[in-house]
Formats: sequence, structure tokens, C-alpha cells
Amino acid sequence: MTPAIDAPFPSPSYLMRRLRSFGHALSGIGHMLATQPHARIHLAAVAGVIAAGWALRIDAGDWMALALACGLVLALEAVNTAMEHLCDVVCPTWSEDVRRAKDVAAGAVLLAAGAALIVGFLVVFKHLS
Repeated sequence: MTPAIDAPFPSPSYLMRRLRSFGHALSGIGHMLATQPHARIHLAAVAGVIAAGWALRIDAGDWMALALACGLVLALEAVNTAMEHLCDVVCPTWSEDVRRAKDVAAGAVLLAAGAALIVGFLVVFKHLS
């Protein structure tokens, strides 16, 4: 249900539903970090990127590139986690098709992490040269 067009502000119930949806999203992120070792590794890498960027005093453009690269890796890790969970629920027994789907989702994370690594090296190289 959308708020009425002529209403100056959304109704309180509409706002509460939006706030609850943020809670669900944060719960999903928490689940990912609690259950997925690679997600924790990626988060630790993001902390290292932030520390390196701060130490190198990188400019706003480099921060944007790093933020997008890191955000993409974490977002794809979340999608991979959701895909794995859904596959396990839909097909609890071993399936070659499910294995392939999981491998492709994990491959997407790997591709994003590789691209993020390249972005990180380019930023660091620019500031060290």
C-alpha cells in the first residue's frame, strides 16, 4: 500500500513498515556475518582498505572507487549467502544442478573480489609513485 498522493507526509504505519524492513535487512547482514567465514574475511579486508586509505590520505575519487568495489564484494557475498540458503531449502539432497548454481554464485563473489583487488592496487600504486 502506498501513501495517498495528496498527503503531506506518509502515515505512521507506512513509516513503521519501512523501519521494520531495515531491521530485516540488518538481520540478514548479521546472519551472513555470523555464518559465512568468507564474509568475515571480506569485512576484515574492508577494514584494512579503510586503514590504508586513511594512512595514504587518498582523495574523494579514490574513496568512491574503493567504496564501490568493497560494497560490490559485500553485496555479492550477501547474494551468494542467500542463494546457498535457498538452494539448501529447495533441494536438501545433493544435486549437480544445485552445485553448479552455488559455484556460479561463489564465482561472482570471486570476480568482484578480484576486481576490487585491482582497484585497491591501482589506488595504492597511484599514491606511492
